[in-house]
Amino acid sequence: MEHLTIRRSSDADSAAITQLYEDADVYAQTLQLPFPSLAAWQKRLSENPPNVYHLVAEIDGEVVGSVVVEPMANLRRRHVGTIAIAVKGGRQGQGIGNKLLGSVIDLADNWLNLVRLELTVFVDNEAAIALYKKHGFAFEGELVKYAYRNGRYVNVYQMGRIKPEGV
Repeated sequence: MEHLTIRRSSDADSAAITQLYEDADVYAQTLQLPFPSLAAWQKRLSENPPNVYHLVAEIDGEVVGSVVVEPMANLRRRHVGTIAIAVKGGRQGQGIGNKLLGSVIDLADNWLNLVRLELTVFVDNEAAIALYKKHGFAFEGELVKYAYRNGRYVNVYQMGRIKPEGV
C-alpha cells in the first residue's frame, strides 16, 4: 500500500471531504445525501466541537477516508462514543477502513476513556460488517426502515463494542 497517514481533520480538508462524500459508493452507505455542499462541510469542520474527533486517512496528499468519534454529552453516557466512517469507493478493500477504525479505537480506549463504542451499519454492507466484527463490535439489534436510500427504506444493524478489560 502507498504511504497512508491518519491525522486529525482541519478546516483545509473541507473540499477533500466534500469530494469524499460526493462518491456514490460513500453516500449510499452513510446517512449523507448526494451533492454535498462545500459550504456545509466548511461550516461543519470549522465549528467542530473540541470533544468530537474527526480523523482523515490521506495517501500522497489525497483524503481517501474519514472517521468520527463523538463522545456522548449526557452525563450518564459520557463513557460512550458514536462512530461514523467512510472510505472513498475506489479505495475500499485496501485496508484504509481498518487503519481508520484501529486509530479511532486506540484514541477511544487509551485517551478518551470511552468504555463503549456504538455505530449503525446498513444490513447489506457486508464488508463494513466484517470490519466491525474484526475490531470487536457485536450485533445488538436490527432497526427496521431506519433510513431512506435510493428510493426505499432500508434496515441497519446496531453494533456495539465494549472496551476489553485491561486495555
